[in-house]
This record gives sequence, C-alpha cells and structure tokens, in this order.
Amino acid sequence: MTVKQLSVFVENRPGRLSAVTEALAEAGINIRAVSIADTKDFGIMRIIVNDTDKAVSTLKEKNFIASAANVIAVTADDKPGSMASIMKTLYSSNISVEYMYAAFINKEKGSACLILRVDNNDAAIEALKEAGCTLLTEKDIAEI
Repeated sequence: MTVKQLSVFVENRPGRLSAVTEALAEAGINIRAVSIADTKDFGIMRIIVNDTDKAVSTLKEKNFIASAANVIAVTADDKPGSMASIMKTLYSSNISVEYMYAAFINKEKGSACLILRVDNNDAAIEALKEAGCTLLTEKDIAEI
C-alpha cells in the first residue's frame, strides 16, 4: 500500500518554484504534500499530487526533470508521542527512514499524515499495519 511521490529537479533561481506550481495548477493538479531539499544551486521538490501520471507528463512537457517513486503515507494522531510511536515501530523492525515530511491531508480532525521514504516498503507496511497504523492509498489522497 504505497503512494506515488513525484520528485522534481528545480534550479535555485527566482521563478522556478512558481513555474512548477503554475504548470501543475494549469493542468488541474492538486498538490497534497510538498517537501523541498536544496543545495546552493538546485533543489529536489518532492510532492504528492492527485494525479501523478498527469503531473509527470505535464512537467516533462515544460522541460522539468521529474520522476515518480513509491513512498508510504501513514496517519498519526495529532498529539504528543504519535510520531515517536511510528518511528519506534519502524526501528523495532530494523527499517531505516531515509526522509519524511508532513502532508496537507487531514482525513479526520485531530490527525496528521506523514509521508515516509524507507529502505524497505513491504516490511514497513507490514510493521505499521501490525502496529495498528492507518495507511493511505493513492485513491484516499486523491479523494481527500
């Protein structure tokens, strides 16, 4: 139960993020989560959208470098210790979190959503399910 994450190579210069988000907006693509990791010259914009395939083709048509990868979207109660519980579950199963970020998704009041890139999606999904965590699908994200 993974979701597609779009990674977009973005140069660090004025207007580039505007161009990416404008291209997606014009195509009717809704951004559900976003993270940007940058260096002096460029950044990687990681986004979850409501239509990954359309987003990739739209960005490539605008000459952006974009690719898709599978990540995990897991909900957490919006209270102290929820993230710690998820991290402990993964750690106990010897799963390494490569990176994570929060999403604009709020299926239920009082909850949050974390997007996780891990070293073993299948093992992470199994561990999180066994721990009683709620995982979201691409359909869930598109409908929220």
